[in-house]
Formats: sequence, structure tokens, C-alpha cells
Amino acid sequence: MKRMSGGISLLLAAALAGCSQPAPPAPEKAQPLDTSEQKAPVADTSQPVASGNTPAAADIAAVAALNAQFDPARDPVADLETAKVEAQRGGKRIVLDVGGEWCSWCHLMDAFMEGDSEIRRFRDAHYVWMKVNYSEDNENAAFLSRFPAITGYPHLFVLDAEGQLLHSQFTGELEKGKGYDRRKFFAFLKEWAPPASP
Repeated sequence: MKRMSGGISLLLAAALAGCSQPAPPAPEKAQPLDTSEQKAPVADTSQPVASGNTPAAADIAAVAALNAQFDPARDPVADLETAKVEAQRGGKRIVLDVGGEWCSWCHLMDAFMEGDSEIRRFRDAHYVWMKVNYSEDNENAAFLSRFPAITGYPHLFVLDAEGQLLHSQFTGELEKGKGYDRRKFFAFLKEWAPPASP
């Protein structure tokens, strides 16, 4: 009986020893609270985003603004820099759409492209479309002086991804009746689209 109780004692002692827990670690020192002014990150449109070909939300918004409206307050030099970044990133060309909010044919062209999903998809896949204001409020003369003379509005200039002029398009040649000729307009877009990658 004594041996048995001695064995039980040893077993009990071993079991109790296994239940003991190490001391908890000492708490880490609390970090001081950062009370400095926090600023939201701003996209640098002069550089492609770090992941290579995926534009950030700010980049997408900046490109969308290029084609939003003819705005006399916009700076076409800065807009062209944004357009070049996007064109280089996406293997696209740039179209400068010169006109103004006063120009009825400019609005007809916008409606024509928005109303034709095939042309709109082709345009968006191959071009960065950038509106350049020409109005009494701002003729953007310094910017437009680097391009051939314009005889009517809207006028389209096709540029490569580096911003070099490839073609000057009088849009009167693309009109039909009181609108635009779909066949001619699509042919223009296809002719000046960047060559397909091999």
C-alpha cells in the first residue's frame, strides 16, 4: 500500500508540475500617440504607378477629367503630361479635341461617340481623348501655336504617346448631314490607332 501511495504521489507531483505555467511576458512599452497632421496621398501623374500597368484611382479620375468638358480654366500643358503618362502606360495614342462649350458640332461629336458603344470602346481602347478649350475666355493660344492652324471646330490632332503630332484632322471631312458619318469616323480612328503589338 505504501508503494502504491508513493507511486501516486510521484504521479500527482509530476501532473502538478506539468500544470504550472511560465510567468507572463512583461508588457511592451506603449508607443506615443502620433498627433501630427495626416495628409491624404496624392497621385503623381508624371510617373506610372508602382505595379506597372495598373492605374490608381486618382490616375483614372485624372484621365477621365481630360475628356469631361471644354474648360477655360484647365491647363492643357499639364493635361498633356497626364495624357502622355496614360498613353505610355496603355500603349495608346492621344487625341486633342479642340473646341468649346459654345460649339454645337463639339457636342454633336460627344453625343455621337457616347451613343455608339463600338466606336466608344474602340476609342477608349486605343486613345487618350483630351479636350482643349478654345473660347473667348481662353484661346489657349500659346499651347495651340505648336500645332498647324485650325480652320473650324471641333478639330482633332492625333499625337503619339510622347506628344508628337502625327495627324491634323479637319472634322468637316467626317460629317454627314447634321451629324457625323459613322463609316468615315471609324475609319479615321482605325487609321490612326497605334499598331497592334506582335
